[in-house]
Amino acid sequence: MIKFYDKIGSLKPKNRIFLAPMADVNDLAFRELCKEAGAGLVYTGMVSPLNKKDLTSDLKDRPAIQLFCTNDKEISDFMKKYDSLVSLWDFNLGCPAKVAKECGFGSFMHNKLGDIEKILKTMRENTNLPITIKLRKSKQALKIAKLAEKYCDAICIHPRTKEQGYSGEADIKFAEQLKKRIKLPIIYSGDVNELNCNDLLNKFDFVMIGREAMGNPNIFSILTGNKEKYEFNDYILLAEKHRIKFKDIKMQAMYFTKKNERAKEMRMKIVRAKTINELKEIFKTK
Repeated sequence: MIKFYDKIGSLKPKNRIFLAPMADVNDLAFRELCKEAGAGLVYTGMVSPLNKKDLTSDLKDRPAIQLFCTNDKEISDFMKKYDSLVSLWDFNLGCPAKVAKECGFGSFMHNKLGDIEKILKTMRENTNLPITIKLRKSKQALKIAKLAEKYCDAICIHPRTKEQGYSGEADIKFAEQLKKRIKLPIIYSGDVNELNCNDLLNKFDFVMIGREAMGNPNIFSILTGNKEKYEFNDYILLAEKHRIKFKDIKMQAMYFTKKNERAKEMRMKIVRAKTINELKEIFKTK
């Protein structure tokens, strides 16, 4: 009989629906908006332990923080610096992007079991918080998952190969087999939406939502029964509060046009916008 979990190590999220880690999307303001909408846990985008920028002000919401690297250099110092500011630590073994291929991290590390173990061991030695990994479908995925049982508290699986990227169908059967063979909680990632979320929660311990949440924090409202609805101008209030860079606010504005019947017109105006007030006006117009 398959066991289901409602905790990740010592952490019990308020629900089982998470905001997935997304580079260049999950700024502090967007994470806070998704959390307010109902997300049970929110992740940062990918962060390198070699990053010398002070991240303290970006971790005010105590997110799960996702690391990417190819060795354990600087991990110890990095984790000691930020351990009190985060909810859990995640290691990225799933990124399929061109830069990941060029640098050999993410899903392009799957053949390097020795390096993966060294990184996870170093992470485990430097925190009492939960540790997770984010995997892709590969021939080595089960071996990595078995290795992770020694050091981690949960495994996230996006069951597409690195060659697929975000195209084609996610192999849910592959993820289900992993769930059966691993003793840790499994977080499912890959095309989660309001139509399939409940079904996936009957198969996996947790789910995380990525692309469906971009410009659409209300996906969490819908799935958690939150009657409040959130718009771009709600994001702007938080972005101003946290001093998010204007170029990043414009990028979020583009995402928030998704599914809007005026999307093309709005995007043309967003490109030309030079102030936050101009962005506010674009989203005010009916």
